[in-house]
Amino acid sequence: MNAVSFLSIPAGIVPEQEAVVCEGARFTYAETWARVRRLASALARLGVGHGTRVAALHVNSHRYVEAYYATALLGGVFIPLNYRAKPPELEHMLATGGPRVLLAGERYLELVESVKSKPPVLIAFDRPARGYPGYEELIAGSAEHEEEAEVEDGDVAILMYTSGTTALPKGVMLTHHDFTAYVTANVELADGTPRGAALLCVPLYHIAGATNMMTTLWTGRRLVLMPQFDPRGWLEVVERERITHAFLVPTMLKRLLDEPELERRDLSSLEILSYGGAAMPFPVVRRAIERFPPNVGFVNAFGQTETTSTLTILGPEDHRLQGTPEEIEKRTKRLTSIGRPLPDVEVQIVGDEGTVRPPGEVGEICVRTPRVMKGYAGGESPLVRDGWLPTRDMGWVDEDGYLYIAGRKDDMIIRGGENIAPAEVEATLQSHPAVEEAAVIGVPDLEWGQRVAAFVVVRPGASLTAEALGDFCRQRLATFKKPEVIRFVAELPKNPMGKILRRDLRAQLGPA
Repeated sequence: MNAVSFLSIPAGIVPEQEAVVCEGARFTYAETWARVRRLASALARLGVGHGTRVAALHVNSHRYVEAYYATALLGGVFIPLNYRAKPPELEHMLATGGPRVLLAGERYLELVESVKSKPPVLIAFDRPARGYPGYEELIAGSAEHEEEAEVEDGDVAILMYTSGTTALPKGVMLTHHDFTAYVTANVELADGTPRGAALLCVPLYHIAGATNMMTTLWTGRRLVLMPQFDPRGWLEVVERERITHAFLVPTMLKRLLDEPELERRDLSSLEILSYGGAAMPFPVVRRAIERFPPNVGFVNAFGQTETTSTLTILGPEDHRLQGTPEEIEKRTKRLTSIGRPLPDVEVQIVGDEGTVRPPGEVGEICVRTPRVMKGYAGGESPLVRDGWLPTRDMGWVDEDGYLYIAGRKDDMIIRGGENIAPAEVEATLQSHPAVEEAAVIGVPDLEWGQRVAAFVVVRPGASLTAEALGDFCRQRLATFKKPEVIRFVAELPKNPMGKILRRDLRAQLGPA
């Protein structure tokens, strides 16, 4: 099944219902499907066909959604790029992704021009700019593409970059089958019944953004897009559009709880508020339950890009702190879990020796699902045994099957839903001429989930300030990767083999 079906099929069932809303633009399912087909015609004229790669660099917009589906309609591979990327990161993604066409927002065109691997065809998402053709003028002169490309289950639909354990982002190859398995197993197809409206402010370059977009349209809901999140704007949109479903990363929820307008807005339409993308501090969850109106059901969704999004959920019932004192205590403990596996997911906790751990014992979380990625761009594949994928997250399950995260196996830092590889930040720090060595760790933070902390050894005879080093990093790293804490030390703690003892660094910072 071609992933374009997530739009084309509901467009045939509920053509006159509103499909996509973004700021002042509003389109029905029929109108959205027509725009997708016109864009597909334009892309085909530019040489896009089966297997051709098309990238996008922009904030959330209705045009971004259309580009997803137009690429799928032609059998191409869509590459959503992180708009926060700095030149070295963008260069890596374009070099390894190899798109023929790049659709970019006007504010990002100068960035694209600064890299070596600029694609052959560049289109300005908003309007003609810097000599590049504009999106709307391309589709205005195009007929509606009629033929849907035939694809195999194993054909790649999306190449999605996510920071892994290496210094640069990894390209995760997700197939048409992966998305079909996820969408059809977890939501119902549109049937004409009113399904409400979903608000999406998580970026469409993130797996949570992509799958939320797909499931929303498949089920016949109205998809309301925010280009970028701001708490007051979010509350205004929920009230104005009568939003029923929304997804947030922990940082966004924390900022909403700090917004004075929260209690003044009418949130009576909101049924489900999902959160995920990073560990949610328990105090934030507790505050959210207390401050949002009782009609809101909370859902904690945990997943990975490599598994086409969600693996486990902690549902609304588990967020209701009601009952006897014993029941409330049990539910409170469960709020620190990430819930139980979805029906199409199996979970095992595996020790270093490869044996399955019993409930209560910590090990690596391994999962088996029909929607594990095809592999990484460049040929690297995950170590999969009998269909089981190691997640590199450490955790444990309780007697009732609830899964708890104990920490990252490889010291990955997750800030505001974004993965940060310490090696990438360390390499940047160590590229400064005054730096001899550097080590990076994540420290807990109520707003962002984690903050980046750096320990730096300065070269003998050199001088350096935290401010100067911070400015150096700001020019070379995406903003969310820049160390917020910089400590200068005489030496880094190491074991006899020369490996840095990160636990000792955490101890130096003391309690969060």
